[in-house]
Amino acid sequence: MRLFWQHGYEGVSVADLTSAIGIAPPSLYAAFGSKAGIYREALDLYAGRPGALNGMEGAETLTQAVSGLLNAAIQAVTTDDRGCMISTGLVEGAIEHRELARELGNRRRALRDRIADALSRWLDRPEAERLAAYLSAVQQGMSVQARDGATAEELSRIADETVAGVVARRA
Repeated sequence: MRLFWQHGYEGVSVADLTSAIGIAPPSLYAAFGSKAGIYREALDLYAGRPGALNGMEGAETLTQAVSGLLNAAIQAVTTDDRGCMISTGLVEGAIEHRELARELGNRRRALRDRIADALSRWLDRPEAERLAAYLSAVQQGMSVQARDGATAEELSRIADETVAGVVARRA
């Protein structure tokens, strides 16, 4: 998982994987079928980690929910390996990887839908979906900035501006 997280799908070779795992290529193919198969397993493992949605738990107001989501996202993208494996692992790639890129897009949309579900506690569904799309875009942008070396403090300023905008819009 860490190799893909650090280098993206296309930045990791089968030789890198077999060296890291300590197995021969035939064993890798027998266990996972392909490099894409092991990547999918790594994505599933990554998706099982605590994520930004946990930051919304216990929120009593929309402001607390948005702030909690973004602060949890900041923690997630600035600790361990920087950035979000799902956001930055394979946005585009070679033609033969289009299916994987679609799968990652589906994972990002599913997360956006889960954010909308959580926001529906305070907003009607269409508004929750609009805000979830916006917050997802902010999270993905923060992930890329973290990958480029942005600090938690720098990302917190982005989160603060985002929360202020949500509060101002609802005033």
